[in-house]
Amino acid sequence: MTAATPPEPDADPDDYRPADPDAKDWTWVIAERCPECGFAGTDVAGPDIAGTVHDLVPRWRAALNRLDVRDRPAPGVWSTLEYGAHVRDVHRVFAERLRLMLAEDDPLFANWDQDATAAEERYDRQDPGRVADELADAAAALAAEFAAVRPDQWDRAGRRSNGSSFTVTTLGQYFLHDVVHHLHDVRA
Repeated sequence: MTAATPPEPDADPDDYRPADPDAKDWTWVIAERCPECGFAGTDVAGPDIAGTVHDLVPRWRAALNRLDVRDRPAPGVWSTLEYGAHVRDVHRVFAERLRLMLAEDDPLFANWDQDATAAEERYDRQDPGRVADELADAAAALAAEFAAVRPDQWDRAGRRSNGSSFTVTTLGQYFLHDVVHHLHDVRA
């Protein structure tokens, strides 16, 4: 793997400028095609989610291996590295949500502030190779959990605090949109 360019030496490493927050409710992508990335949740059946999770990892590895991985394309827009760290964490968050849905009846998911996490974890300073490895590990773990879902569990329910309801199937479809959409964002 080629090393990414480190931040400028004279830049203040504590001077983190967050990306513009995304306050959209993207749950509509479960039933409709996203005009930006082309993904529609209805394209992937529940039993196919695990394989799709696996299939997306090489594209993330390639993106995180770019020489410009730390460069933001515009002020307020995450770099490929920041998107990769976010997607790694999305895998982890959705694995926890899936476990809750399979263990509890209609659980309420804990809130997750992706923008606060990006700032607190300093996504911009993380090692791209490590992020790629951790993303692949998180994807393998989540794919294994989706692969283990029994036929009678695909309709189990769970909810976000804003009232959005999911089944195990639609949770997986919603998750996949996030991963695919961010591949589109980083042109991978």
